[in-house]
Parts: sequence; C-alpha cells; structure tokens
Amino acid sequence: MSSAPLAALFAVLAAVSNATAMVLQRAAARTVPKEDAFSLRLIRHLLHRPVWFGGIVAILCAAVCQALALTMGSLALVQPIFVTELPFALLIASVAFRRRLPGRGWVAIFAVTAGIGVALAAASPSGGHTAIGLATWVLTLAVAAGAMTLCVGAALRRPRGRARAALFGTAAAIGYALTAALMKAAVHAFAVHGAAAFFTTWETYAFAASGACSLFLLSNAVESGPLIASQPALTLGDAAVSLALGLLVYGERIRTGWWLLPGAAGALLVTAGVLALPGVEPQALKGPAGGGVAGDGRNGGPGVAPEDR
Repeated sequence: MSSAPLAALFAVLAAVSNATAMVLQRAAARTVPKEDAFSLRLIRHLLHRPVWFGGIVAILCAAVCQALALTMGSLALVQPIFVTELPFALLIASVAFRRRLPGRGWVAIFAVTAGIGVALAAASPSGGHTAIGLATWVLTLAVAAGAMTLCVGAALRRPRGRARAALFGTAAAIGYALTAALMKAAVHAFAVHGAAAFFTTWETYAFAASGACSLFLLSNAVESGPLIASQPALTLGDAAVSLALGLLVYGERIRTGWWLLPGAAGALLVTAGVLALPGVEPQALKGPAGGGVAGDGRNGGPGVAPEDR
C-alpha cells in the first residue's frame, strides 16, 4: 500500500545517509595512489582506511531507508529526492572540514531543495505495476549496461579531473538507478511473499551486483576529481534515469497538461542550483583555513587535499 509522505521521508533519510557516505569516501579516496585508479588495488587501499568503512555503514543505512521508501512509494517519487544529496553533502562537508558556506552556496542549496519540491508536487508521481516481464528486464539491463560501458570507456581515455569524474559519476548514476528499479521488485517480493521469496528472486542478486558495481564506479569518480564534478552527474543522472525507468518499466504516471509548466520550472531550478554549486566547493570542502594538515589525507588524517584535481 502506497504512502507518499512516508516514502518521501525515508527517501530524504536515504539522501542524508548517501551524502554522509560520499563525504567519508571522498576523505578516504583522496589518499589513493594514481597507479591504483580503476583497479582492484583501489578497493584494497580503501580497506585500510577506517573512514571508508564509515562510508560503507552510511551506504547500508541508505539502502535500508531506500528499500522502505520504494516499498511505500513509486520509483518516480523516491529517486528524484536523491538530488538533495548534493546540498546535504556540502553541508556535512563544510561542518566536517570547518568551512563556512558562502551566501551563493545557501542560495544554490535553496534552489535545489525548493526546485525538487515544486517539481514533485507538480508531477505527483503515482500508479504503476509490479509485474515486470523478463523481456522488459533483459532490454532494460542491456541498455543500462551499454550506457555505463560507454561512460566508463570515455572516462578511461581522459586524465584525472572534472571530465573523468563526471563520466564515472554518470556511469554510477545509471547503475544506482538500475539498482533502485531492481530493488523495488525485490522488496515487493519480500512484502508480498516474505523472506523466502526475497532470497529466491533473481532481482535480489541482480540489485546487489548492480549496487556493488555502482559503488566501484563511484569510488573511481570521487578518486578521479572534485566531488562537485562527480556528485551533480550522480544525483541529476540518478533522478533522470530513475524517472525514465519508473515510467517505462513500471508504468508509473505523472501529471501532464499545464502541470508540466511548474514541473519544468522546478526542474530548471534544481539544475541551476546544482550547476551553481561548483563555485562553492573551494570554500566548503577544503581543509581548515591556513593549512593543509587537518583536511589533507597526505598528512595521515582523513580529509580533502588542499588542491582539488
């Protein structure tokens, strides 16, 4: 039984947890040697960073909240709320690294949060079905895997920096949207038929594999360049792909007609806010003013290096 307010609440909690995980993983990934990029050595290196395990715990909390949200609401409602990860990530990072957000940062954060509220209120996602045919899943998996492969291939041809981070972030976004779509089918099996059905349906293992792959891509995204390059690609991409999967795979509905006008205005507000946030990163995500010690992973402590790549 759908409960949109509770679904939205759990989606927000999941966004906060994911934002926390992003900041913690960022702190761990900044110490990764260049030669370990996009290899299993990256994970081996991160396993020696306690702060990375904190990020994993936050991801698990987010997964639980996300599963509850998807049980109560539609994919097109729950996943777009994850665009608030970016404002939350900057707020958490500014506190963790003791940096004040400038005024334009607060304006951008307001634009993102207000915009997603307006867009979802206008769209009012609803409906949908849970009986997804195998042929639909095969086509969905093939298209998603193809798009992710193209993004990864393009990223590997570029040096470390914003473009590489954005491409890895986009690939991770597609993976996380696919993970959410598969998770919705798995948690539905759990809600209707119990734990036995959850552990015997193929979607459970598919979303676990997709989530692990997305986590690997995300680790490479945050290692490749600034958080502000990978996070917008991740959050906006996740929202857009999830909306498409909700409409095309699950048959969910959104309001059309004149409702498209405020919906488009909200989406533009979100996009403007996300694109305005890169100018906030130097003030929000560096280590404490006056030095690169407390926030610099190269000095033995978790944090963000003074110079972002």
